[in-house]
Amino acid sequence: MSDSHASAVGHHAEENKFQIYVRIAMILAVITGVEIAVIGLPFHKWLLVSTLVILSAVKFMYVIFYFMHLRWDKVFCTVLFFIGLVIAGATMWALIKLFSVHDSIPLTISLNGVAQLAGLA
Repeated sequence: MSDSHASAVGHHAEENKFQIYVRIAMILAVITGVEIAVIGLPFHKWLLVSTLVILSAVKFMYVIFYFMHLRWDKVFCTVLFFIGLVIAGATMWALIKLFSVHDSIPLTISLNGVAQLAGLA
C-alpha cells in the first residue's frame, strides 16, 4: 500500500515538474517573439538595445535556474556559476576595450614613407 502511495506521489511530482518545464518553454517562446517584434519597431537605438538586453537577461535567468537545475541545486554551485559568469563578462569587456583603442589600429605608410625608411629618399 505504501509503495503505491509513494509511486503516486513521485509520479505527481514528476508530472508537476513537466508542467513547469512546459510553462517555462512557452514563456521563453513568447519572450523570443517579443524580441523579434521589437526589432522592427521605430524606436531609438538605445531603447531597442536596452529592451533586447533586458529580455535576453530574463530568458537567461529562466534557462539557468530551471533547465540547468540551479534552482534545486546547492547555493555554493550557483555562486560558483555566477563567479564564472562575472569573470567571463569582465574578460569580454576588457577585450572589447583593448581592441577599440586607437593605438591598436595598424599604421599605414605612404610610398614616400617607404622610400624614406629604405633610405632611398
